[in-house]
Amino acid sequence: MNDRFPIDLKVNGQRYQVDVPVYRTLLDFLRDDLGLTGTKECCVVGECGACTVIVDGRTVNSCLMLAVEADGGEVLTVEGLAAGGRPGPLQRAFLEHGSAQCGFCIPGQLMSAHGLLLENPHPAAAEVHEALAGNLCRCAGYEQITEAVLAAAEEVGG
Repeated sequence: MNDRFPIDLKVNGQRYQVDVPVYRTLLDFLRDDLGLTGTKECCVVGECGACTVIVDGRTVNSCLMLAVEADGGEVLTVEGLAAGGRPGPLQRAFLEHGSAQCGFCIPGQLMSAHGLLLENPHPAAAEVHEALAGNLCRCAGYEQITEAVLAAAEEVGG
């Protein structure tokens, strides 16, 4: 039995055609195979949100998705939010509002917030709270994170 499977996908706009073990999670593929360590490994059971990425326009916990399930798709990680190596509006807003604190949860928070803004460019605070409910912050910086998402929505959406 062959335990490897060929996949063809785009990650942050770059195309990859590789063989991966059928049991490899998307999280491990991104971190270990592609070196994209912005996506964090924490609970590995889909409870904390640290591994959140966007696959084909929807937020997913990459610890719960196999890499083979992303075959043919497009994946966006926190590294993909930066344009030309410069922080994007959401990343800048997180810095300006003191949302980064220890920083461990921030990649997942950013990706969930980005997913929200893709669906709803003008969210209310309650909608931000709901969209980020699956992302745990040990430093309890939730208010700063909400303020940052709302500020980024204002900047981008006008």
